[in-house]
Amino acid sequence: MSVMKLLDSILGNATGIFTVVIVLIAVLFNYFDDPDPVKYNSMAEDTKTLEENFRQQNKSCFILGASGETGRRLLQDLLGRNIFSKITLIGRRTLTFEDKANENLVQEVVDFEKLEDYAASFQGHDIGYCCLGTTKAKAGTEGFIRVDHDYVLKSAELAKAGGCAQFHLESSRGADKNSNFLYLKVKGQVEAEIEALGFDRFAIYRPGVLLVDRQENRPTEWLARKFFGAVSAVCSTAMSIPIQAVAKAMVSNTLLQPEQKTEILENKDIASLGKGAGQ
Repeated sequence: MSVMKLLDSILGNATGIFTVVIVLIAVLFNYFDDPDPVKYNSMAEDTKTLEENFRQQNKSCFILGASGETGRRLLQDLLGRNIFSKITLIGRRTLTFEDKANENLVQEVVDFEKLEDYAASFQGHDIGYCCLGTTKAKAGTEGFIRVDHDYVLKSAELAKAGGCAQFHLESSRGADKNSNFLYLKVKGQVEAEIEALGFDRFAIYRPGVLLVDRQENRPTEWLARKFFGAVSAVCSTAMSIPIQAVAKAMVSNTLLQPEQKTEILENKDIASLGKGAGQ
């Protein structure tokens, strides 16, 4: 009995210490958080009007990376809002869906190693969404650079040549072409190179740790999600964001008129826009 009391006491103290640590870390993150978003206030009351006005323009779009977590959520949101007359999924394989196929949904299967041969798949779209991405741990250094830089940039080039006016890129918090960290450097480089292509509008989304249970196993990311999920339960942080908020923000931002050709949405901007957008 005394042993059980001792264990209860130890567990109770450990829980208390963990809670205090989480609170302190949350406060620290909040101190170093992104500046409060000014541009992206709640748009719930205007969403229906914006969607209807956009819908009447009869635009089409394509999605790269629709098999991934963000791309899948993005597709769901686009189909739910029904703002495009045609949605094209460009990927290495045909995707299957449990729900009845949408009549406005088209799939183009391409070989990313020979994208030049599939230029036609990138023609005739008004807006492009890119959620392509992998990790060094999963694909190795060369594989990561090939996917996150080469595939993304080549796709953007073909889309621009095919008449695409807008390009929306899911990047990463901390992306910097001059970074000493490979992941952030590659993300920053591809941002800069796509900007140089001269799209009428180029939107960059830099989310923090994506809070989602992946279908694939990435132990490091799993631990990070659990940690930041606990932190975000105490207070909002620039370090993490629910993945559905990222997808919703990408769609909602499409409805808005930008102040400049290139816009960078940091984590707090994405969270604000994702939360404010209603359906």
